[in-house]
Amino acid sequence: MNTRKRVLAWGAAILLLASCATNPFTGKKTLALVPNSQILPMAFQQYNQFLGDNKVVTGTRDAQLIKTVGQRIAKASERWLNANGYSGYLKDYKWEYNLVEDKTVNAWCMPGGKIVFYTGILPIAQNETGIAAIMGHEVAHALANHGQQRMSAGQIQQVAGVATSVAMSGKSQETQQIIGTAFGLGTQFGVMLPFSRSHETEADKIGLQLMAIAGYNPDEAANLWRRMKANSGGQAPPEFMSTHPSNDTRIANLTKWAPSAKAEARKFGVTTFK
Repeated sequence: MNTRKRVLAWGAAILLLASCATNPFTGKKTLALVPNSQILPMAFQQYNQFLGDNKVVTGTRDAQLIKTVGQRIAKASERWLNANGYSGYLKDYKWEYNLVEDKTVNAWCMPGGKIVFYTGILPIAQNETGIAAIMGHEVAHALANHGQQRMSAGQIQQVAGVATSVAMSGKSQETQQIIGTAFGLGTQFGVMLPFSRSHETEADKIGLQLMAIAGYNPDEAANLWRRMKANSGGQAPPEFMSTHPSNDTRIANLTKWAPSAKAEARKFGVTTFK
C-alpha cells in the first residue's frame, strides 16, 4: 500500500472508529472523539486559571443575580433531563457562575458548566429575564456538548488536511497551492463555520426552553437580540462568514419558538413567567 493510501485508510479508520454521543434534546448522534473524562478536567483547570487572571466581581447585586439565575437554569435543566430519561446526565458537571469585570459584550460557558458573564453585557441584558435568556443559551452549549463536538470536528479536519496534502504529492507547486487554498476555504466556510452556526441555533432553541421551565418569559429572548442588533450597529459580517446566525435570523427563530417553549414549561407546572 502506498503512502497516500495508508494515510487515507488511517483517516477513514479514525472516522469509522469515532465515538458518538447522543444529544438528549434532539436525539441526534454527535461526534465524541474526545471523551468528557478528558475534556472536563482540562476545562475546569482553564476556568480556574481564567478567574485567577481576571477581576471577578463579588459581593454585588449583579454578581449575586448571575449566580441566582444560573442556579435556576441549572435546576430547570436537571428537571427536564430527569423527566426525559436522562437522570444522572449531569453527574460530572460542576456548575459555577461568575461575573467578570470586562467591557466586552459577551458571556460564555466551558464544558461541564463553567460560566462567565462579562459586565459589558449587563446593560444589554437590562434585567433578570434578559440575563436568563443569555444564561439559558450558554447552559445549552454545555448540555449539548458543543465543545466536545467542535474538538472532534477539528481532529477530523486535521486528518482530512493530511490526506489532501499526501494526495497532492507529485503535482506542481502551483497546483498544490491552488488545491491547498481551496481545501482551507472549503472546510472553513463549508464545514466549520456552518457547524458553529448550527450549534448557536441549537443552543438558542434549547436555552429558550430552559429559561421558560425556570420561570422566565421566553418572549424576552427575541427582545434581547433586538438590543444586541442595535448595539452591533450593523457591523456584523455576512452570515455565511460568521460563526453565529445573523441577528435577524435569531430574532425570527426565537419569536417563532417562544410559544413552544411556554408549552414545554407547562408540562412542568410553570404557567406564569417573570
